[in-house]
Amino acid sequence: MKSLVLAATVYAMFSFITPARAESGPDYRTEKPDNMPIATFAGGCFWCTESEFRPLPGVLFTIVGYTGGQMESPTYDDISTGQTGHAEALEVYFDPEKTTYTALVEHFLTRAHDPTELNQQWVDKGTQYRSAIFYHNEKQKQQAHAVIDRLSTEKYFKKPIVTELAPAGPFWIAEDYHQNYYDKYRETYGQTHRRVEAKKLMQKEREKERQRR
Repeated sequence: MKSLVLAATVYAMFSFITPARAESGPDYRTEKPDNMPIATFAGGCFWCTESEFRPLPGVLFTIVGYTGGQMESPTYDDISTGQTGHAEALEVYFDPEKTTYTALVEHFLTRAHDPTELNQQWVDKGTQYRSAIFYHNEKQKQQAHAVIDRLSTEKYFKKPIVTELAPAGPFWIAEDYHQNYYDKYRETYGQTHRRVEAKKLMQKEREKERQRR
């Protein structure tokens, strides 16, 4: 009974907020590195997606922006209409000696967001919040396909994975206030954003549910 009450509480919280973690990993840098591989993901609000990757070992730098659409130099107001074709997205610069593209894809699909939701993540709805992997070369495309196929075969999720695979195109960097949003929130208000604990609870409930299947 307690677990049902907890699940209901978490669900209610997620009716109003989306998940996040607010911390940086051991390899994270304050400036974008040169000549390092990039992984590009879209999975709902980019504040939340970015905060899921920054803590990972091997992640050197992240930046949020807009990609996958037709309009040049879109603003947040532009893409919020859902008419430009862009997704809120994240570029992850990583050290291939400390992590792999496959590991980042798996983290994206199993931890950073829900890849079974079509054009939405929790309260955020619209194509700008779609789940997508924008690959930078054929090898990344094949590796992403392989992870999706494996998780699908294993029936890791109850529902099918709907993540779009598409070639990476122009990436328009988002306004400064969107970058590392949760750090800025903590600096401004002196506390961690409430979405952090909500995400932890949701992950625990998901793992319990997966283990029961």
